[in-house]
Amino acid sequence: MSDPIISIRKLRKVFRVGEVDIEALRGVDLDVPRGEFLSVVGPSGSGKSTLFHIVGGLTPPTSGTVLVGGEDLSKLGDEGRTRLRQKTVGFVFQKFNLLPTLTAGDNIEVARYIAGNRNGPDPEFLRILELLGITHRLNHKPNALSGGEQQRVAIARALVNRPAILLADEPTGNLDSENSAAVLGLLRGLNRRLGQTVLMITHNPEAAAYGDRIVRMQDGRIVA
Repeated sequence: MSDPIISIRKLRKVFRVGEVDIEALRGVDLDVPRGEFLSVVGPSGSGKSTLFHIVGGLTPPTSGTVLVGGEDLSKLGDEGRTRLRQKTVGFVFQKFNLLPTLTAGDNIEVARYIAGNRNGPDPEFLRILELLGITHRLNHKPNALSGGEQQRVAIARALVNRPAILLADEPTGNLDSENSAAVLGLLRGLNRRLGQTVLMITHNPEAAAYGDRIVRMQDGRIVA
């Protein structure tokens, strides 16, 4: 562990719904050291998904300071947040979000192309594909893959540009217990082998236990 790669101070997020303000985050302070696997847990409406979306540059904060990889998100416009998502942050979601008309390999390549990476996969990424166990499935389309294989492809897609941070939102929500354990073990292995910083949102205590640390949220605040 070293200096924080994510540093959050007095973070607030207010959503306007009709004429009502809904305060999703209420003064959150959080540091995530480089290389940590952090699990964020809490009930629905606790603010954990809002925190995820702000850290990933998907939505701007209302107030407070959010530093991700040294960049102050409150000072980034749409273009800056897009660059952050392309270069610094990779995403893994509960829904695999694979393009059904493309092969697994092409789904991964699309992410590399969008980020402007024209150099081709590096040797370390090829080793990541081997670690994920999908090298023999790259020519198959998503409908020919199991749920666990699709999630592994989604993880590979998130890592193809070698982001410093991997954000995972309920990454095992659509998987059975066997595939869930396999995917969580892979995330833990990537974290240890590559020093990959992982921030995982989950409601599952067994999944949360894979993290180095567990942060519990409730009513827009960190409570434990």
